[in-house]
Amino acid sequence: MVFNVRDSNLLIRENYPHEIEIIEHVWIPMSDGTRLAAKIWLPQDAYEQPVPAVLEYLPYRKNDFTALRDSIRHPYFAGHGYASVRVDIRGTGDSEGILYDEYLPQEQEDAIEILAWLEQQSWCTGSVGMIGKSWGGFNGLQVANYQPKQLKAVITLCSTDDRYADDVHYMGGNILASDMLWWSSTMFAYNARPQDPAIVGNSWFEQWLERLEKTPPYVENWLKHQHRTNYWKQGSVNENYDAMTVPVFAVGGWADGYTNAIFRILNHFPGPKKGLIGPWVHEFPEVAIPGPAIGFLQECVRWWDHWLKDVDTGMMDEPMLTAWLQESVGPSVHYEERPGQWIFEDTWPSNNTSIKHVSLTTKGQLTLEQAHAGKIALTSAQQHGLYSGVWCPFGQPGDMPSDQRMETGLSTTFTTNPLSESLSLLGLPYVDVRFSSTKPDALLAARLCDVAPDGSSTMISFGMLNLNHLNDQEHPVPLDPTKEYKVTLQLNAVGITIPKGHQLQLSLSPTYWPHAWPSKEEALITIHTGKDTILHLPVRPKNAHKADGEWPFAEPEAAPVLPKEILREESRDRRIDYNLLEGRWTLDDFSDEGKRKLLNNNIEYGSTNRNIYSICENDPLSASARCTWELTLGREDWETEIHTDSSMTSDVTNFYLKNTIKAYLNNELVFEKSWEKEIPRHYQ
Repeated sequence: MVFNVRDSNLLIRENYPHEIEIIEHVWIPMSDGTRLAAKIWLPQDAYEQPVPAVLEYLPYRKNDFTALRDSIRHPYFAGHGYASVRVDIRGTGDSEGILYDEYLPQEQEDAIEILAWLEQQSWCTGSVGMIGKSWGGFNGLQVANYQPKQLKAVITLCSTDDRYADDVHYMGGNILASDMLWWSSTMFAYNARPQDPAIVGNSWFEQWLERLEKTPPYVENWLKHQHRTNYWKQGSVNENYDAMTVPVFAVGGWADGYTNAIFRILNHFPGPKKGLIGPWVHEFPEVAIPGPAIGFLQECVRWWDHWLKDVDTGMMDEPMLTAWLQESVGPSVHYEERPGQWIFEDTWPSNNTSIKHVSLTTKGQLTLEQAHAGKIALTSAQQHGLYSGVWCPFGQPGDMPSDQRMETGLSTTFTTNPLSESLSLLGLPYVDVRFSSTKPDALLAARLCDVAPDGSSTMISFGMLNLNHLNDQEHPVPLDPTKEYKVTLQLNAVGITIPKGHQLQLSLSPTYWPHAWPSKEEALITIHTGKDTILHLPVRPKNAHKADGEWPFAEPEAAPVLPKEILREESRDRRIDYNLLEGRWTLDDFSDEGKRKLLNNNIEYGSTNRNIYSICENDPLSASARCTWELTLGREDWETEIHTDSSMTSDVTNFYLKNTIKAYLNNELVFEKSWEKEIPRHYQ
């Protein structure tokens, strides 16, 4: 079906350079016979004057779940002279097949076949760019690693070059308890939604049952690989940086979970590259919070014009890194804006930054003087971390860390004197620690906070490390309680100015729930102060700001969005409860993502999600996570519903997983299945 923009009330845009046609559905055949579903936005004259293509390749359903999002940027690209193509990954949306896991070689091989298919289309010049946020950002890098001839450039947002170090599964070698099960439960529910009968015909029900039966809960595979095995190396482009010659524009935000990778990309990719970091959460910069949002679609077109049309837009003459240097703010679980200024770096690592080395003393100080040798036993509390916000904020109310004074008494803290002048930080802080442990398995978490004169404490960075990863993340070893060790704990990237009169505070703890799944036993960690226990801060001096501060971006353009009807509004309820009798702390996080009706295809879809993280004081084996989803999808007399329930617990030797799914058609149960798995602990 082809719609002409001029005649459609779905998309009306008079000031694009090109008029647009929308091809609502196209089958792209794979070599094994599987067909992938695509939607294409074309400049109307592309058949006479072929154009480059821009590909977004996702598992998130082009017809419904991402339809509103897609309607913002794909018409914009088409209106500026590109064939903009949105493809459902094999086993998702309307595409055929099964999606057995994230980022499998099959996904990358399919993408390479899609590129070859695009090259053969009469409306395409054969030059293709890939764009994507999160999953689509990952696979853009992964496909670029193959260096297919059609792929001329990539825009990757909120993604990573290292699947083990910077994703929802592990952080610092620790199980990311707040996200591993949640993300698996999310994809477990998302993948269970059926194809659209209006697209695939009567075979939809049979294919739905096959999808329900064969698509596994991914957490089982993720938990089987508890250190950096070949499983994680596949799809991690840092395994072969030399192959990253395709130009890459890496974009992220200080509030996102993936920003560390941008600094590695700028440092290690041999091909042309640019970096952009705003104050944003896990979202596209033209709509993201905290503000300021920018005219990011215009930046994308400049990038595509340069690499896909050989138009000198001047983009590659501009600084390699553009970043929003944030000003200090008080703690809040939600920000609409973050004040600051744009700063620019021509290279990374930057010649403008230097490392300031700060010692930790036995008196709880951070000082530029070398500390005397001494010992400090770290405070241990299983509930430490509950007020640290979510690992990867999406901008919902309650996502950000609250006042860290709630956590200070549950950790061991080291604080500077009030600063005599402001201090700007840009880059990746880290802390070297000499330590000993009373147990063979242990972890260490660190929080870096900005403490205002009134005592309020805003977290600006954190990190955690599985201390069994002394040598590397591939070969964990047990700790010997009779020995001392030295490790380096990486903190998340920062870009902020701490004002005069404020203090920096570093907090250390052997627990960080629910971000880190707790060690099997409570370990007493002793920090040995002196020359081997140092906080390293990436400092950018004030004189480096002289050429900064100008506004380098256009303002976001108002974009047409598919007409919709709101059937149920969104809501969020995130709370922490304490049971005094049991000594149990519970984080209960409920999100109602609302329900909508798309008026172009009459599809109705909605979802709710509840995540419960529970732990008892002084009992690491009491830790439990449970994630439930309810999703609806349908139209008129075709109504489907998915209910999932996922849980994770552990004892000294094993993790225990249970995943259950129920599927309904017109309120009748048509499928039910449970998966139960026992997986041995391996230095976790």
